[in-house]
Amino acid sequence: MAQFLKQGDELALAMEKKTAIHEELPVPVEKTVPQEELPIQIYASLEPVYEGGSQLEEAQLRFDTLKSKFLQVFGHQPDLYARSPGRVNLIGEHIDYEGYSVLPMAIRQDTIVAIRKNKSGEAQKLLRIANVNDKYTICTYPADPNQEIDLKNHKWGHYFICAYKGYYEYVKAKGLNVEPPAGLDILVDGIVPTGSGLSSSAAFVCSSAIAIMAAFNVNFPKKELAQLTCECERHIGTQSGGMDQAISIMAKTGFAELIDFNPVRATDVQLPAGGTFVIAHCLAESQKAVTAATNYNNRVVECRLAAILLGIKLGMKPTQAVSEVKTLSDVEGLCVAYAGNHGSSDPVLAVKDLLHEKPYTAEDIENISGEKLSSVFANSPTSLEVLKAAKHFKLHQRAAHVYSEAKRVYAFKDTVSSNLNEGDKLKKVGELMNDSHHSCSVLYECSCPELEELVEVCRDNGALGARLTGAGWGGCVVALVKENIVPQFILNLKENFYQARIIKGVISKNDLGLYVFASKPSSGAAIIKFQCSFGSHLKEA
Repeated sequence: MAQFLKQGDELALAMEKKTAIHEELPVPVEKTVPQEELPIQIYASLEPVYEGGSQLEEAQLRFDTLKSKFLQVFGHQPDLYARSPGRVNLIGEHIDYEGYSVLPMAIRQDTIVAIRKNKSGEAQKLLRIANVNDKYTICTYPADPNQEIDLKNHKWGHYFICAYKGYYEYVKAKGLNVEPPAGLDILVDGIVPTGSGLSSSAAFVCSSAIAIMAAFNVNFPKKELAQLTCECERHIGTQSGGMDQAISIMAKTGFAELIDFNPVRATDVQLPAGGTFVIAHCLAESQKAVTAATNYNNRVVECRLAAILLGIKLGMKPTQAVSEVKTLSDVEGLCVAYAGNHGSSDPVLAVKDLLHEKPYTAEDIENISGEKLSSVFANSPTSLEVLKAAKHFKLHQRAAHVYSEAKRVYAFKDTVSSNLNEGDKLKKVGELMNDSHHSCSVLYECSCPELEELVEVCRDNGALGARLTGAGWGGCVVALVKENIVPQFILNLKENFYQARIIKGVISKNDLGLYVFASKPSSGAAIIKFQCSFGSHLKEA
């Protein structure tokens, strides 16, 4: 075991080798400042955020509706607005929580939060959260950042409370001298389809956190907000990896972003000319928070267990592996070193050789690690819920997906920045997307019959590549399509996938635009503080 480690310190050195897998601003800033260091931009009008044309007209109508409904519900106007977009992940699924880079882009659909701070009367003791969509009833909570969230009684307003709690935890940890808790009136307008895999929850949490921050007249760097909002969403019970929040906050019009973690960093990625991404909902809703114990959080637990066993089999003491290994990126260096001794550089080789494909039982893992799983995850209530629900753990498959998917992210980025002609770039990117979907479906098992059918329909009608996007188990497919066939492609999807659902009454024909649409990379989070109504820019924290 670990005979390739020739010196005592090589284990530690290998452990460190984690990256082998390849308009208006509140204050003037230098162009050289990385975007993740900048605060959220503040605008006095909608044009810089929503560009022009029909998108701007739609946004203006939404803001007018927000303003009038806020007045109707609460009896006064909001102080300001915050918006954060949804996203589509082009490649890099289920690897952000393992420490690996991902490659998403923001979409035009977003969540807007209108907010007002209450300083007197009974309202100063309450958080009153309303929605422009009447199907979401008003939620009222105490203005107490220490309140517990009842995860067994799921309410839509819980997502705002996640942000509220997270904001206060953050400012307390930073030791900032900020205002004490106050009552807030909140009105929400979200047009990111729920359960779609397009990060409706992250758009809601991010816009809420930014609105709270702005209401208290502070502004944080984007990288800090990305981390803050990632931790916020964990209050709802999902072990989020941070991709959704990072792209929602740091997106730029016209670019996808390579998102790195530890620390959070965004690198602009110019997508090939001649291609467009079409996003299509399979109509099976992905209930990420509700099914976390058996789906999303289950995979997080399986990845950690796979990492611990790989660490032990590659020379770590069991006690060291259990205490130090949290993600598969923590043991990638060991896996690469093992592969190097066998004529390869691929960490998947270690997975194939050292983790059997047959599912592991809890007893199997405990015999290798020397510790009860309940002790390994003693500090994670959501992981303990996974242990209660799980019958076995597919460690080989999960690790093989993570390592291979991490390589595909960099292959995607290298392809679009290469000297290949645009047609060849599109072809190669499409192949990588197809490979990603196969891995998600077969190794990570986060697909579903509806997603599989829709992916096949996309490919049969000219998509260069098509894959599930987001957590999976429902939600959306993202398809790469040549720009000149997009209208016909969407028409074919309507005829070959959606028409049968329309006939069955699953969706209305008039709502098809919500379920299938083309998208270019859109802008990220913003604060809107209309000059005619409101005062000066926010201060930076």
